[in-house]
Order: sequence, then structure tokens, then C-alpha cells
Amino acid sequence: MKKTLIVVLLMLLTNIDCKAQQLSQFTQYMYNTIAVNPAYAGSRDALSIVALNRNQWVGFDGGPQTQTLSIHSPLRNEKIGVGLSLIKDKLGYEDFTSAYADFSYTIKTSEKTKLSFGLKGGATYYKIDNELYDLENPDQYFDEQNKFNRWNMNVGAGALLHSNKWYAGLSMPRIINHDKNLNELYESLDRVHYYLIGGYVFDLSESTKFKPSFLLKHVKGAAISTDLTANFLFNDKFWLGASYRINDQQRSLGAIADFQVSKQFRVGYAYEIATGEIRDYTSGSHEILLIYEFKFLKNRLKSQRYF
Repeated sequence: MKKTLIVVLLMLLTNIDCKAQQLSQFTQYMYNTIAVNPAYAGSRDALSIVALNRNQWVGFDGGPQTQTLSIHSPLRNEKIGVGLSLIKDKLGYEDFTSAYADFSYTIKTSEKTKLSFGLKGGATYYKIDNELYDLENPDQYFDEQNKFNRWNMNVGAGALLHSNKWYAGLSMPRIINHDKNLNELYESLDRVHYYLIGGYVFDLSESTKFKPSFLLKHVKGAAISTDLTANFLFNDKFWLGASYRINDQQRSLGAIADFQVSKQFRVGYAYEIATGEIRDYTSGSHEILLIYEFKFLKNRLKSQRYF
């Protein structure tokens, strides 16, 4: 019975996945922009290293767990930026490992604004845990011809219009649809995701700034997912904010705190609680963010960057 339930659960999850958002979601998306938009590569005018760990729905068996690591930097030609993004995403018995290279090209549109275009290319390895193969009749669902464990190449693109005070971007991190349906167990695991992201920095006083931001995510067959975030910056050292996500029938509230430990090192934490039906089964989601930057291009740093 347990093994049968596992199969039924997997079928339900994959059926839902083919119609809903599939790529990782983050509460601190505004500090991990390169994960969804390659045009962000090199925009920090420094060699920037960003690591994030998200443990979603703590207490819920099989809840999503995501780790990301990205490195990006401008080249000597300040118009060109390059980066590398690694993402590991585990949901129940499904495991995704992605490695993508990022490239951006930036042009000045005015004295204060720039427009960046980005390309992303790489591959994702999809794996199902071996426990699912321990069925009495494995050929019924997972014979060798199904080839569930495999690499799939993909590409993405994006654009980012930005200044020192605001930014707006549109991107598609994955463009190619890979259909893994070899035995009609489910339709597909891949859909094109569209991201619209933006933010603005308001000076409230000499020591306090206010930065609202948003992220809209859309995939065919699912409702638009909306993230709304409001952050306050105190003395250019401490960020404190809140987030609200609307995703179909689900709602979630979050709290964010970031501390600029030094000019190079920053640490952030976010806590998120769901308000839907899953609320009774989890104590919430936790997210830890680490940013380290080598400011070797000081001659280019004309003002403080807030995104």
C-alpha cells in the first residue's frame, strides 16, 4: 500500500507540475536576480558571489529544498558581463540539478540609465529517487525505456533596464520545452516561464531608504504568481522588510532581514508562512542568503548600488 501511495503521489505531483510553476521560487528574489534573468550578469560592477538555501514547508515530508550558487562579473570591456549559475532543487522524490552560463551586453540609453541584454545556456539533470524503483512490478511504471534520469539542454534570454535608483526586467530562463512523456504517465515537465521584475529606491531621510519591488511569474496553464516586497534600509547597513505572495489559491506572508557585515560581505534571512490549506502541515519556510563581492573595479563605482 505504501508503495502504491508513493506512485499515486508522484503522478499527482507531476500532473500538477506540468500545469503550474516549475522553476524555483525565492522570497529574496531581488538579491538573486541572476537566477531568473541573465541580463543581470556583471551589473554589480564587481565579482559577485551569491549563495542561497531555501527550505520550504518545514515539517511537510517531501517539501521543496533549493540551493543556488551564482558567480558573475563584468569583463574589462564594461559592456560585457559573464556568469555561472548552479541550482539544485529537490521536491519529494524528484531531483533537479542545473548548470547554466550567463552572458550580458549593456548599452547606455542616457546619462543615468542602461539597457542590458542577456543569454543563458546550460543543462538540467532530472532524477527520480531509487526508492520508487523498488516496486513489485517496476516495469509497469519505470522500465528502462522511460529514461527518467537524464540531462536536458536549454537556453534562456532576458533584458534589464536600470539606473542607480530603479530597475525593470523581462526574462525567460528556459525557452525549450522538453517532453519526457514516453509512456503517457504525465504530459511534460518543462514549460516556458515568463518573469517580470522591478524595483525602486526612495530616499526617506539621510539614514533611511525605502525599496519596494515586485516579481510576476507566468507559465502557460497556471495563474500568474505575484511577489510583492517592501524593504527599508537603515544607515546603509541593515535591511528590514516584508513580502506577500499570491499564487493561484495559495497565499504566503514573509519577513526579511539583511545585514551588511562589511563592504564585501552580506548575510540575509527570510521566513515565510503559507496561509492556504498547507498551513496546518508546516511551520513555514526558511531562506538564508550570502553575498560576497570583490570590489576590484572601484574606479567604476560612482554611487551605492541597492539591487
